[in-house]
Amino acid sequence: MNLPNKLTIFRIILVPIMVIIPFLGIEGKFLGIPLEWLIIDLIFIIASITDKLDGYLARKNNQITAFGKFLDPLADKILVLAAMIMLVEMGKLPGWIPIIVLAREFMVSAYRLIAVEKGGKVIAASNWGKLKTVTQMFAIILAFVDLNSFGSCFTGRLQSGDLVLNIIVTVMMIIQTIATIFSGMDYMKGAKDLIK
Repeated sequence: MNLPNKLTIFRIILVPIMVIIPFLGIEGKFLGIPLEWLIIDLIFIIASITDKLDGYLARKNNQITAFGKFLDPLADKILVLAAMIMLVEMGKLPGWIPIIVLAREFMVSAYRLIAVEKGGKVIAASNWGKLKTVTQMFAIILAFVDLNSFGSCFTGRLQSGDLVLNIIVTVMMIIQTIATIFSGMDYMKGAKDLIK
């Protein structure tokens, strides 16, 4: 097994570790942020770095494999959705955001299955898809250290430091949701042409 595939597997292993952290009863705060949130965020950041690193190494060293093509996007979906569901459980994110992300991922996966069966070409990530990925990762990273929930900036009750961070998280979550919808529509156009 090559290094990019090992990094992908490592990313998947990090997800249950991230999910277990809230059950360990870690107490204490750093800069007012609960330590368990910071640990979860650090694990998410490490996992996100491996996402970029495994793709880069696979292309650079010509180590692209069928196993990697299958597992890499799956690992990404597991990581992002696990993090978003944790944010929902913490009361930081409304449930409709990960529902939209999950629906898009199901549609894209269905399209890819049809493309494989029909011998069609899987379309490359559009600009919407790239925007989705970047804003999604940064929004999740910042949401774990934001002491307030999504949209709290609109209540008028936040202090200036909290307000700025919450505005950034809220805006980035909205942008990633819009990009998720439009990138999903790009895939659905490809699926419609393929089925015809």
